[in-house]
Amino acid sequence: MARSSFPRALALLGASAMFMEILDATIVITALPAIADDLGVSTFDATGVVTAYLMTLAVVIPVSGWAAQRWGVRPVFLGAMAVFTLGSLGCALSGGLGWLIAMRVVQAAGGAMMVPVGRLAVLRAVDRSEIVRAIAYLTWPALVAPVLAPVVGGLIVTHAGWRTIFLINIPIGVVGLVAAVVVCRPEPRPALPRRLDLSGLIGTSLAVTAIMVGTGELTSTAPRPTVLAGTAVAAVLAGAWTVRHLRRVDDPLLDLSALRHHSFASVLSYGSVYRAVISAVPFLLPIMFQVRFGWSPTAAGAMVAALFVGNLMIKPFTTGLMRRLGIRRVLVCDTALSVLAFGALACLGASTASWIIAGLLVVSGALRSIGFTAYNTLAFADVSGTELPHANALHAAAQELAAAVGIAGAAVAVTIGTRYGADVLPAGPYGLAFVVLGVCTLLLLVGALRLAATAGDPAVGRDQ
Repeated sequence: MARSSFPRALALLGASAMFMEILDATIVITALPAIADDLGVSTFDATGVVTAYLMTLAVVIPVSGWAAQRWGVRPVFLGAMAVFTLGSLGCALSGGLGWLIAMRVVQAAGGAMMVPVGRLAVLRAVDRSEIVRAIAYLTWPALVAPVLAPVVGGLIVTHAGWRTIFLINIPIGVVGLVAAVVVCRPEPRPALPRRLDLSGLIGTSLAVTAIMVGTGELTSTAPRPTVLAGTAVAAVLAGAWTVRHLRRVDDPLLDLSALRHHSFASVLSYGSVYRAVISAVPFLLPIMFQVRFGWSPTAAGAMVAALFVGNLMIKPFTTGLMRRLGIRRVLVCDTALSVLAFGALACLGASTASWIIAGLLVVSGALRSIGFTAYNTLAFADVSGTELPHANALHAAAQELAAAVGIAGAAVAVTIGTRYGADVLPAGPYGLAFVVLGVCTLLLLVGALRLAATAGDPAVGRDQ
């Protein structure tokens, strides 16, 4: 039966799930200095609260497609939202860093099922010509959450304590559950799914765990060379074995066949680096403002919101830019301008006027939004309907892992800069971290220039 209209209610439900997840992540970053102070650890020791969450997403997300096939989209989405909400309550009641990280893992297990299953339901319900519209529905609320979160998070941390920030998810989760019951109609009993690739899941988990332990060790006060070497070897061996396994097994945890499309492969490689870079920025800024500049959580949160205001301001024009210029040209220009923006961020200091910082963050946020939308649109431009579930799972897992690596890498850069007294720039080690991000962004120009001039044209309507 032909689809008669765009599934607006379903798209809004998927967006609300993403809203809840991103709201939580952004508030947590703003609250990291307060969490660290209350629990008696360093700010960058507390980074595990963020990276453990994101890396758990990367491990569990691939299972979401299998779970949706096994039990159906509706029960998986409802169960995932319930787990995420209960995990939020557990975070609010945490008595130590270890317990808090454990509850963040529970949250992530729910989010790993909730967001990709919701996104998959929306993408399945639209024609290829409506992909941009669907992504716009999914992206708009996701961009609003980071705008609100720094300000709200700063106010809550200042006046109510950091534990309260996790309680915000509870009413949102309850409303989301009620909406899901109404919007997600019961489905026919799903056919028996393919066998779950336990070997692939174990291999992926080992590789990600090794990365998480290694980056945590790098940010510690006295990193142990034996632990660093051991985790590096374990990550490489587990990763290599897992890739080999995924290519050889009949029903892999992550189907790599979509990599035959150059556009998708480019997004999975260069696009993941881009995701790592842009994820590091809202992590570094609130910590720099509080720890280096001496600002309050409220002031830091309000300034970080400028970054996401830039996201929102440029959003209505992004699709038009891609239609007029093409995705390749947009990415080339966006990447080049982003390098300049990182250079400017590296030069910020405590004496820099607030209006200059705010203006720079608005511009940086606009560039971030353009690149993010372009890469996400390009990812699925050439993927067929039968490949979509596998490509969606692979893309989502890569994006979350990239975000975790970007945040962990930024923490490592600041830690190393602090350890060796990097005070050449006004922001000290934070300025060094922005320089590193700028260099990584410069390397992305290679990927953008390698794209075909017509890359992604069908997805933005340039072939019509």
